[in-house]
Formats: sequence, structure tokens, C-alpha cells
Amino acid sequence: MKKLRVLLIYPLFPKSFWSFDKAVELIGRKVSLPPLGLVTVAAILPQTWEFRLVDRNVVPETEADWEWADLVILSGMIVQKADMLHLIAEAKRRGIPVAAGGPSVTSTPEYAQKAGIDFLILDEGEITLPLFVEALERGETSGIFRSDGVKPDVTTTPIPRYDLLDLTAYTDMSVQFSRGCPFQCEFCDIIVLYGRKPRTKTPAQLLAELQTLYDLGWHYSVFVVDDNFIGNKRNVKLLLKELAPWMKEHDYPFTLITEASVDLAQDDELLELMMAANFSSVFLGIETPDTDSLEMTKKFQNTRDSLVEAVMKINRVGLRVMAGFIIGFDGEKPGAGDRIINFVEETAIPFAMFSMLQALPNTALWTRLQKEGRLLAETNEVAGNQTNLMNFIPTRPIEDLAREFVRCFWELYDPHRYLGRVYRHHLQMKPKPHKKKFKIPELMALRALAIIVWRQGIKRNTRVQFWQQIFLLLQKNPGVFLSYITTCANLEHFIEYREIVRNEIEEQLAEFLAVKEKAIQDKIPEPVQLAS
Repeated sequence: MKKLRVLLIYPLFPKSFWSFDKAVELIGRKVSLPPLGLVTVAAILPQTWEFRLVDRNVVPETEADWEWADLVILSGMIVQKADMLHLIAEAKRRGIPVAAGGPSVTSTPEYAQKAGIDFLILDEGEITLPLFVEALERGETSGIFRSDGVKPDVTTTPIPRYDLLDLTAYTDMSVQFSRGCPFQCEFCDIIVLYGRKPRTKTPAQLLAELQTLYDLGWHYSVFVVDDNFIGNKRNVKLLLKELAPWMKEHDYPFTLITEASVDLAQDDELLELMMAANFSSVFLGIETPDTDSLEMTKKFQNTRDSLVEAVMKINRVGLRVMAGFIIGFDGEKPGAGDRIINFVEETAIPFAMFSMLQALPNTALWTRLQKEGRLLAETNEVAGNQTNLMNFIPTRPIEDLAREFVRCFWELYDPHRYLGRVYRHHLQMKPKPHKKKFKIPELMALRALAIIVWRQGIKRNTRVQFWQQIFLLLQKNPGVFLSYITTCANLEHFIEYREIVRNEIEEQLAEFLAVKEKAIQDKIPEPVQLAS
């Protein structure tokens, strides 16, 4: 087979809780995270091929890119579906073969098939990409490639092609150590996509990936994208015991961020090892402080110990806690949003991602709701973002849930509330156990600091609170000041994003209620399809 020129394109993301647009702009970057899936795809495919990667969140592709390509490969998540469809159409219009993989088409391949996709490379690429290559070598012009339930051995996964990225465009780089999660949360699609038996790379593999990033000149934040980093505690401890000395030898070039289950708080050794390896933040799936809802959704691991104490313990050891919360579980009592606000304020979690429950394709929740006749949207209409109404009939009126959601999101990111939580969170946080060699701050970082001081400390009515908290923190816990001021900077994103959430939800709700009212007036069944 001839040497192929492959154009890898990453579709656009809508603005979301995690896009941090305004904060990213402060330091002259474009987006927060790179397309780890696509650079891994490039590493698995034959290295005799030529690759060109375009992340449309950074810069759009050009006509010259299309003309160069023999083959286009797309990958994305559910929220990227709209742009995925656009790119399929663009490739088809030009007569270029187009393939797609990743979580979105693996969960809902139908929309890509209707759009005329040539190849669907589903499930995990270590198994299905070689099948795709073999099909191309046989001269096939279309196909669907699946692993039939087989999970790959990730110890064979090659180092991602980080060299294809414009490293100056991102605030963080990404690595992956494990896939899968041992728990059984009803709403989660991770166990559907990757299974309940966590599979891990070897410590040597991950160190080689970090060394590659280091050699490319990346000395900033790295997100370990595992959906539950501690799903296999034995293997993660083996990694951390090798990672800590590597970090020390390289003068701690990266601060590490990851996601973990809340039982992290019960393992003192694991917490100590994470701090030694220079982890700075961890995302926890709290979901709700309501035990009944946790049991309903089969998130039993969150019911065994006090969630408040778990969050505060993780924070005290030196990790900044981020957390996810959901409103709309079956049987949920009114006021769930207020209970979440109270929990967030009590634990002083700065980043509290708050969304209405969505039924994701093929999850246990999806299957149950489908059997009960409660789904409101077709599989390929799942949005998966914080700015969308629920896609099923909840046990509470959807208008009540939507209004409660908007009000609570608005209150959580009131500037005074947010800055207060950031201060309290960092006040109790233990400083890192190691110090990096002093380096003169970059000009862009100094510019960002000046903008934050101007906006939060002079221009806005947060000025008194801003300066009081800075002076108090410098007196009581100066070792966490850099993390504190960086977290304050993200207020710039949340001020804008809470407006987006309110406007989009209220618009969708108005449309839904109008349709519902018309249905009542016309004496026909209530609508079973939410406005998109």
C-alpha cells in the first residue's frame, strides 16, 4: 500500500464549564487540553505514513490541508457531534475518504453513518486501528471495525505523537495511565466504553511519555486523564513510587492533575505518594450529598464515609479539590440544588461542576429509562453539556429542576462566593513538600497577574475582599499563594459562563413550556421531544 497522507482533525467544542476560555486567554493560550486520542491514533497507525494534525479549537484547517490529505480521520466526544457532522460533510464534498472513532461515534455510530462516513473505527484503537489498516491494504473503501468486547492490553500502547501538536496553544498536556473503573454508577458511560476492570500501563511507559513531553520543552501542567486514576490502587502506587524520584531528578517540571473516586481520602499512603509526585489537583465525582440519590444511582462508594470529611482531608494534605454535582436523580426531593450549594460552601470547593442529569447512550440509566418509556431524545441527540435540559422525563417537574439548576449555578459562581471559597480552600491546604528552583516569571504570566489585579482588585466590587484575602493568605499560608492566585483567575471564565448557562437554559425552557402549553390547549399528549 502506498504511503498515505493522513489529516487528523479534532472537532470544535462548545463553550463549557471546563473550557476556561477567559482564563486561558489571560496567558496567551488557545485552549486547555490537546486531543490525546488523535495523537495516540497517530502513534498506532503505520509510522511510514505522513500525519498532519489540526485542532479546530486552536486554528481551523485550510484548503491546503484538505488538498494535501489522502485520508481524513476524526475523533471526538458527544458534545463535538455538530462539528463532527460538518467535517464529515466537508470531506465527502471533496471526495476524500473519511474515518471516525472515539467516544461519540462508538456510543452513537448511527449519526455518522447517516452522514455518509466511509469508515467507523469504534471501541479502543489498539484493536480496531490495525483492522482498519488491513482493510485499506485490501483496497476496501468502507467498513465498520469493532473489538467485539475484547479490551486491549494497554501496556502495548505506543507513546502518543506529541510532536504533532502546537504545544504553545495549550495550558495543559495530557497523559493516560489507566482505562476503566471498578464501580457501577448507573449514569456513567466509562464502564460501558472501557469496562469495570481497570487496565494500566507500566510505570516505565508513563515515564517515557512524560520524558517525551519534557524533551519537547513542556514544563507546565499535565492532566492524567484517567476517569478514575486510583481504580487499580496497587498499580498506581507502583507508578507513583517511580514517578516521585523522576520528578525530583527533573526539578519537578510538571504539576499533575487527575480524577479519582472519593475513597482516595481513606488511603493515607496513596495521598502521600501523590503529593511526593507533585500532584496539585484532583477531580472528585461527588454528584450529590443526598444519600438516597447516591444509592438510587448505584454510587455506593460515596455512601460509606462522610463526604464532607473526605473532601476536607484531601484538601488539607495539599490537593486542590474539584468536584462534579448532578441534579435530577429519580426520587430527588425539592431543594437538591440548595443542598449542593451548602455542601460546596461547607467544603469550600472552588470548582464545582454542576449539571442536570443526562442519560448517556448504552448506560444502565439509559437502558432503564428506555424500558420505562421516559427518554425524550433519540440516541444521537444527547448533548452532554451543562447548557442543555434533561433528555428524559424526571420524577420532578422539569421546569422546577431547570429553574433550580440555573439559580444554583448562578449563586455558586457569584464572584464574592467564588473568591471566598478559593480563599478558604487554600487557607487549609498544606503547601507542597518540595520547592522548585526559582525562575523569573514569564512576561505573559506577569501580564495575566496584572489583569487579575485590575479586574478583581480594582475595577469590580470584589476589590475589598480581593485584597483582604491576599494579605491574610500571605500571612497565614504563603506557600500556596501561586495556586490561590491561579484559581482566582478562573473567575474570569465563570463570570461569563454562568451567563451562558442561564441564557441557554432559560431559552430552552421557554420553548419547552410553549410547546407544552400548546399541547394542553390542543388537547393532545404532552411533548415527548425537547427542543434542541
